[in-house]
Amino acid sequence: MPLYDCMLLLKPTVKQEAMLDLLVRVGKHVYVRNGVLTEVKSFGKVQVGYGIKKLDGRYYQGQLMQMTMMVPPSFNSELHYLNKEDRLLRWLSIKHRDTKYGLDFLSEDDGRREPYKFGRSSLYDNEETDEDDDNDDDGSNEDVEYAGDQEEQKDQ
Repeated sequence: MPLYDCMLLLKPTVKQEAMLDLLVRVGKHVYVRNGVLTEVKSFGKVQVGYGIKKLDGRYYQGQLMQMTMMVPPSFNSELHYLNKEDRLLRWLSIKHRDTKYGLDFLSEDDGRREPYKFGRSSLYDNEETDEDDDNDDDGSNEDVEYAGDQEEQKDQ
């Protein structure tokens, strides 16, 4: 089963009990479909980039929640009952791509040793030392001589 995130943006006036009721309702729906709810995050009140118009007014902020779950791919189409939920401003379901879990995760190297495949970078292998690095582009040694003059003046 793939991993999905369900982002819920609730109205800012929704009480915590009503918010938990909605989360429990979605969680039960996940459980009925033999899914697993892996994580629930609350981001608190957030400002939205534009006003979201609903029947009872326009909202410029909302309470953002994230639910991470492992469910069958057909589960996304079953979440459309959230469209009729009056406590929600918006909701979005996002599928995690290239996520490894279970035995696939344990058997694969996950690229941890990948940087060691290449050895030292060729940037350091072709290092050329240039004797004229202290000189300016015009070939003069004025800066070097000036620094030497200052050291002689300090010694005197």
